[in-house]
Formats: sequence, C-alpha cells, structure tokens
Amino acid sequence: MKNCLLPILITFLLGCQKGPVIPPGPVGPVPTVQQLEWQELEFYAFVHFNMNTFTNKEWGFGDESPDWFNPTELDCGQWARVCKDAGMKGIILTAKHHDGFCLWPSSYTEHSVKSSQWKEGKGDVMRELAKACREYDLKLGIYYSPWDRNHPSYGKPEYITYMRSQLGELLTNYGEIFEVWFDGANGGTGYYGGANEERRVDKKTYYDWKNTYPIIRKLQPNALMFSDAGPDIRWVGNEKGYAFETMWSPLLRDSVYAGMIEYAEEYASGQENGTHWVPGETNVSIRPGWYYHDHEDGQVKSEKQLVDMYYNSIGRNTTWLLNFPVDERGLIHENDVAQLQKMTAVIAKDFEHELAWDKKIKASNIRGSNFGAGNVLDGNKETYWAAEDDEIAASLTIDFDGSTTFNRFLIQENIALGQRIKTFNLEIKTEKGWEEIASATTVGYKRILRFPTVTSTTLRINITDSKACPTISNIEIYYAPKLIEPPVINQNENSEVVITASENAVEIYYTKDGSVPTRSSYKYVQPFLQNTSAVIKAIAYDEKSGGKSKVVQVELNKSSTKWKVLHNDENAQLTIDGINNTSWVSDNNKSDAELIIDMGENITVNGFTYLPMQNEPVSGIITKYEFYVSYDNRIWTRMSKGEFGNIENSPILQQVEFGKIAARYIKLVATKTVDRMPAAYAEVGVLTEE
Repeated sequence: MKNCLLPILITFLLGCQKGPVIPPGPVGPVPTVQQLEWQELEFYAFVHFNMNTFTNKEWGFGDESPDWFNPTELDCGQWARVCKDAGMKGIILTAKHHDGFCLWPSSYTEHSVKSSQWKEGKGDVMRELAKACREYDLKLGIYYSPWDRNHPSYGKPEYITYMRSQLGELLTNYGEIFEVWFDGANGGTGYYGGANEERRVDKKTYYDWKNTYPIIRKLQPNALMFSDAGPDIRWVGNEKGYAFETMWSPLLRDSVYAGMIEYAEEYASGQENGTHWVPGETNVSIRPGWYYHDHEDGQVKSEKQLVDMYYNSIGRNTTWLLNFPVDERGLIHENDVAQLQKMTAVIAKDFEHELAWDKKIKASNIRGSNFGAGNVLDGNKETYWAAEDDEIAASLTIDFDGSTTFNRFLIQENIALGQRIKTFNLEIKTEKGWEEIASATTVGYKRILRFPTVTSTTLRINITDSKACPTISNIEIYYAPKLIEPPVINQNENSEVVITASENAVEIYYTKDGSVPTRSSYKYVQPFLQNTSAVIKAIAYDEKSGGKSKVVQVELNKSSTKWKVLHNDENAQLTIDGINNTSWVSDNNKSDAELIIDMGENITVNGFTYLPMQNEPVSGIITKYEFYVSYDNRIWTRMSKGEFGNIENSPILQQVEFGKIAARYIKLVATKTVDRMPAAYAEVGVLTEE
C-alpha cells in the first residue's frame, strides 16, 4: 500500500513547489545574433591613415594631389600584430575620409591610390590590411565617409549612385566585413571638383539610407552598421573615450538621424523605453588628433588615461574602438605601441585573479534550479540567474569563506532577454552590519565598478530597481593593485610651480636642475616660486606598496613673460598664461573676434597654435579663422586662413604652419565659432623656426 502511494505523494509535493521552472520572457527590444557576437568583441582598433597623414590635417579639403600619398614602409602586418598582442579583435580602416581619397583602386574615381606614387599606382591598402587580418585572425571593418569634399557631384542625386558603387567595391572584394562605419559629418565647404564652394545636404533624406542599408545587408549579411542613428550600433556622443554613467542599449531609433545637432545631449546615452536595440560604441584616439602629427609624438595618452577609458567604455556597457593614427611611414608609431602595451599590462594585472570562483552564493528568490544563483559564478555565458517574474528588486549574497580584499566588481546581464536593471548597489558585511561600498545604474552587457579597497567575508549585490525581473549571467570580483600615475607639473599666473598627483596617498619629490629626482630630493609640500628658466623633474612614490611612477619633466621658459595681450579686458591675458584650464571669452555680443598679442620683440615665426576652451561648460570654439602678423601693429599681413577640422568633437591643440616671417605682433581672428557664441581662447602661441 505504501509503495503504491509513493509516486502520488512525490507528484503532489512537486506540484506544491513554488513556480514552474520557466525562463523569463524578453523585455523590450533584444539584440540580434550578430549584435550579441559583436558585443563580445569588446575591444578593437580604429586606424586613421589616409591623405590627411601626408598633409598634416585632420580634415582635408579634397583638392590634394594623389601623389602626396606615399608611405615609405607600409606594413599592415605590423598594425595587426600590435592589435592582436593587445587583445583587440578587429581593425576598422578609414577607407575614404571627407577629402574623398580612396585607399583602394576604385573604378569610380581617379582620386585614389591608383593615381599615387605609392607602388607606382598598383597598391591597395585595403587588400594588404585584409590579408593581415586573416593572418592574425582579426576581423576587418571599413570607415566610409558619406561626405566627399572632392567629388564634383556631392550634393546632387548622382553622387548617391557613386557612393553605393564604392560601397559595393569595398563589400565584395575584401572578404568578410564585421562593421561598416559611417561618419556623422556631412556637408560643408569643399573642393568639389574645382567648384570650391559650400554644399549643404538634408542629412535626413539625402543619402536615402532606407534604400542604401539593404545593399549593405545583401552584400555583407553579418556586418553591423554604425552611425549616430545606427541602425545597428550608435555613437556615444563624444570622442573622449567615456560612455555615460547610465547607458541603455535600446534607442528611440526612428527619432535619430546621422549628424543631428541634439543627438549627443538627448540620445547618445540610449533610452530606457527605446524601440530598437542599438548598443553604444565608444571611440577615441590614442593621441589628441585622429590623424598622425609629429608634434603629438609626446602627447600619446598615458597608461592611466587609457586604463580609465577601458573602465569607462567596456565597463559601461559599450565596446571600445581605440584609434591609432598611423604615421607617414605606414606604421603605428612606437610611442603609441609603448603606451598601449602599458595599458594592457595594467588591465591584465587588474583581472589576473578572480576571487568569487567556486564560492558559496545564495539568492533572495527561489525561482528554480535552472536559474539558480550559482549560474552567475560558473563561467558559462549561456546560464543565468533570474528572479521571480514579479520581482524588480532582488539580491545575491556571496560568502568568501574568509576575509577577502577586493576593489573591482564585474557584472553582466543576460541581454538576450533585453536590458533590465536600472539601479543596483554593493554591500559588505562589517562588525556594524551591512555597509554600502558602491552603487550604479545600468548594467547591460557588462558593467565594471572600481571602488576603494575593502576587506570582508561577505558581499551582497542588491538589484534595487529593474524594468522586469533581473537576469544576470556573470559576476566576477578582483583586487587590482594601485596604479601610480606620474605627477603633473604646471605653473600658475604668479610664476609658482604646482605639482599634483592623481593619487592622494603618494609623496612627490622634485628637482630644479634637470637631475633625476629621488627620495633625497626636494619633497613637494606646496607651490613654490620659479621666476627663472628651469627644468623641473618630478616623481611620485607610494610608501605603502613601495612603487613609484615614471619621472616627468617640464621646461619653464620665461621668454613669454615679454608677451602682452593688447586688449582692454585684463582677463585676455589668460590666453598666454600657460595654463590650459583657464580661458578668455571675447565680446559677449558677437561670435567673431580678434586677439592681438605683442611678443615684445621681433621673432621669426612659421606657424601658430590655438587651444580652445578646456573647462566645462565648453563654448565659443573657433572653427574658422584668419591669422595675421605685423612688425608695427598697423600694417598686417595675412599668413593663413582656414578651418579647424573636427574641433567641435575633438577640442585639442590646433597647429597651423606657414612660411617663415619675422614679426613682433600676431593677430588671431575668429570668423566663426561652432555654436555661434563669442569666441573663446584657452591658449594662443606661435611656432618658431627652431
């Protein structure tokens, strides 16, 4: 009798368990298979190499001779090797930039490598890169500028046929393409086959994207398309290497178009109620400029800057597209390679030992064994933990089985079911109870938090708000050693030297005679007066770890003390104070302005520099200018007239060269600013013949 009742009893008990083991349904838009695979690439390279490399420009005008393109040591294998060693998964090349010059022998224009000196017109950069990517198992992508300042038909209907024909060449002759990158810069002044005029287009309609996209889909079914509006991947709204703190992958895609003015402010971070899955891609150059300029050889981003970008791009639910401005030789410059290697070494160290693997974990819910808490620690991206369907708040608790020290937390949602988490926080168990150590908003594909080092036996992850029941596929915990960044040396308006360090818990030592500083040198305590020329060197030490930074130096040249800005507003002197984060704004009633500087003596100059406002909120960035010189402040000679290409998105130091001339006075005239606000100047200087 008992044996007969046993199956009935088991069936009854199973029926009484809370909830069947049914997976959660999708919420909102979800990624395609191609988008999921793309998201897992995480880190890949941009290569800006084109006519601008040889004209020392960021944006060419379109009137450049193809003969100027002539790399002496082009080696796409070197590009691929550098990227592969850094853990990158692909390379996107500027096949055609705004000047219209093509890095492949296009059948539809003479403005390409086939008309250059390089390899007697028989070269093809795209083909060489495609071969290198296959050799190093990297994915290949193309950047194609819809704007073409060279083509005579730009702005007319027939140009669209030309554009589609060129895309056809790129998408059929070089193997599989993983990403097609469309720039949002469209329309403006250009050569246009000799017309030398300004041509504006309706960015919403001119390129007829609804009929252009299907061509790309047909030729490269697995390729994803990038632009402000997607349709597959979107821009994060800046070129600084930082995604937003809150980063949604869904986007109100039908409200966006490439090049729209309000995109960065209103749409770049995505929308919780977005209608389409269009994840973000964070793009930034390893140097101030996108193209190679030899004066930037010493301005490659530091390892700390690059490490911060890693955490604020990949660690904020986007991929990271890091640009290398390949030089005139056709190589990634050794300075860029060195900084990249330093960054990857730091990241490898940060994530060397995972501390949560095989630890005990429990959840606040009991949905079912298929979706249990252990799934977040099993290293399997296909499994995940899910809360109950009606729970938008839930928690996971990890028991380390002993005191554990950590300062990094990595979490991933199961985005195949949509992005859900709105807010979450971390708590550790202390003698006083639970103590919050970090909090954040969205998660998405991957979120990485950095926080001050803590030690505890237990960590609790609280999902405090979600669009629907949270689904988490992975959690990882690490201890990252402190990165000791070199100190920064500046001189203020009182001729005092100010030395700062990125970490408060370090000591700084310096010298004033150019010798290498040690712990026996001057210890920096407060700003000190330096009113003569000197070579200041400084180093930071971390007493706790015994580590130290590299030595940095600044040459203080007091010759500029003879300079004076000739303006009735005394704040205009800020434009020559040597401090980047101070600036002067011209007359509030007009967007064009002029700045006159008396250099105190005749100097032979062959160019000038302009640094736009650096401190937030930025305004008045000069985009078009005229530059004059004079020996008496009465008779002026115009030495240069032009525009600062891409300065709105990349407000870096601009350097313009011209023929040598002796002058005592210089004048920079702003004829147009990006936002039509009064012109703003952080620093203005000259290039000398030395």
